[in-house]
Amino acid sequence: MIHYSFSLNDLEYFLLILVRCASFIFIAPFFSMNGVPARVRAGLSIFLAILLYSVTSRVDVEYSSVFTYALLVLKETITGLLIGYSTTICTSVVSFAGRIIDMEVGLSMISLMDPTTRQETSITGVYYQYAFTLMMIISGMYQYILKAFAETYTLIPVNGAIFHSDKLMAAMIQFMSSYIMIGFRICLPVFAVMMILNAVLGIMAKVAPQMNMFSVGMQLKVLVGLGILFFTTSMLPGLSDYIFTMMKQMTVAFVEAIM
Repeated sequence: MIHYSFSLNDLEYFLLILVRCASFIFIAPFFSMNGVPARVRAGLSIFLAILLYSVTSRVDVEYSSVFTYALLVLKETITGLLIGYSTTICTSVVSFAGRIIDMEVGLSMISLMDPTTRQETSITGVYYQYAFTLMMIISGMYQYILKAFAETYTLIPVNGAIFHSDKLMAAMIQFMSSYIMIGFRICLPVFAVMMILNAVLGIMAKVAPQMNMFSVGMQLKVLVGLGILFFTTSMLPGLSDYIFTMMKQMTVAFVEAIM
């Protein structure tokens, strides 16, 4: 028979660790997907909190009332959400690129329900989202996310977060610049081919005005656009590397902003 005893202070300290873990799992990519059952996410949060409680060094947390402890819980919740949000926002690049590609190809009127996020997105956005999730599993990026979160308890102990608004703003500006750059790098092959196709259709409309280039061009754009997506499948590993690199940079920037 196993006998294990703990004090009320130990329980309160463990709950503070659990709150940060649960808020991180709630918003982090791959773990926050709607396909992951809520029981699995809750169990993972508890298991991760138990491991971190046993390996991290104990920090004295002082509070005088229930209201003060509630503020500590809120502070740990915001800390976990910011760390998880720093990785989640990087996954929106593929949806941004997918919408731009669909506008060029002519599929912008079609929207699908993404089962991973339960949000309306474009066809190409869903395609890139599934490919990005697959690359995250193959490359083991989800393990890096968990390891980075575990190391935050060394840099930011319980009740040790200090929110710097200027650093958070600088991190968001850095993200927006990388967001637009990577998004248009993904769209560049389709942009280039569509520009050439529009030039060819314009020349044909002048040479043979009796042909209805509007109806022919719509079909050609869809066919050529799908063909470019097929031929650029080999670019997906490089695309994932770009996003993973940005994800690591954003995690470091957000952690430094709340240290």
